[in-house]
Amino acid sequence: MKKALTAIGILIFVTVVVLGCVWAYRYFTSDTPNIDDENPIVDNLEKEPIFTKENYPKVDASLATQPLTNAFKANFTATPIDEIETDYTNTHPGYLRLIDGEVDLIVVTSPSEEELAYAASKGVELEVIPVVNEAFVFLANKQNHVNGLTLKQVQDIYSGKITNWNEVGGENSAIIPYQRPTNSGSQTGMLDLVMRDIPMIAPTTETFEETMAGLIEAIADYDNSKDALGYSYYYYATTMYSKNSVKLLAIDGVEPNFDTIKNNVYPIQTAYYIVINKATPEDSNTRKLVNAMLSQRGQLVAKDAGYVPVN
Repeated sequence: MKKALTAIGILIFVTVVVLGCVWAYRYFTSDTPNIDDENPIVDNLEKEPIFTKENYPKVDASLATQPLTNAFKANFTATPIDEIETDYTNTHPGYLRLIDGEVDLIVVTSPSEEELAYAASKGVELEVIPVVNEAFVFLANKQNHVNGLTLKQVQDIYSGKITNWNEVGGENSAIIPYQRPTNSGSQTGMLDLVMRDIPMIAPTTETFEETMAGLIEAIADYDNSKDALGYSYYYYATTMYSKNSVKLLAIDGVEPNFDTIKNNVYPIQTAYYIVINKATPEDSNTRKLVNAMLSQRGQLVAKDAGYVPVN
């Protein structure tokens, strides 16, 4: 009898332990949305289709906004994300396609002077609408002792006034300031948001990177990477192409993160924009898509995809 009771006790104890382990596993490994805890996205986010695959407008996007446009299309057409069909180019070719009437809408960074001039030459007026908030960030290797710069110091580095890290609190080594091509989204951001009317030094062969991935790799792994400085957008540098050996620098004492961007505290704020031809009819599917992206539903979709909503 005692043996039977002992066996039953052991069985109960083992059952409780197993159930506890299962509960803990599910709790700690469950998927959670990539958002802040103050306003979690519920599982029943509205998924009733707004469009069919056939009447969904033609969309192009920059590299950093392609996950966003994919998330919109998946939700608005009730299509699994891995079944989304896309026809993306990138920022500058996207602007050209929009102006030439090849696509209906693009989600990109703000237009460059050249893109605005091209639109004017074609008799097209662009309508530029913020869809998610973003930050323009500066990158350095984690071995670099400098953790932050002032905006003035950044301007002085990229105008050639500051050339050594010891001038901004670092070691005695030459700064390697990387740049991107004209009309790339990050180069337009650098000129408009940071340098403004201050002329930039011309890049050398060593300090010029065609792609954003190449720039981040140069800061992460190349020779002299400890002395490199570069720039990007927060979402791309932290979500799409993050590297363990690269850090984001504070600007004017403020680190770029979800909260400082959301609360407009980080000093180099920007956005990703919906851009359409201003002549687009109000009753068109393109306008309907714009409204959907800016709606509460659209902004929740954006937040769930890891972006910082504007609404």
